Amino acid sequence: MTVSVYRKKPVEVKALLWDGRKETLLEIHKLMTRSSGILGSDIYARQEDGALFIPTLEGVMQANKGDYIIQGVKGELYPCKPDIFKATYEKVA
Repeated sequence: MTVSVYRKKPVEVKALLWDGRKETLLEIHKLMTRSSGILGSDIYARQEDGALFIPTLEGVMQANKGDYIIQGVKGELYPCKPDIFKATYEKVA
């Protein structure tokens, strides 16, 4: 079997930067309630360090301040480190 080269399909996603603020958490909750069956009440933030815990299709994942929260093509949410986000996505005008 030979190795093939693949390109990621162009897909637009919604995303926001997790900054640890309550207002941002409320925006994430709004995305969650529209997602694939996971409610905003299923996520929580730890006040001591601003870590955010998000149930994803792969299990609960932790986002830290400065990470992006992305809504995927099926409505699911997941965290993404800023360097990976900036290498993978560009803002749509």
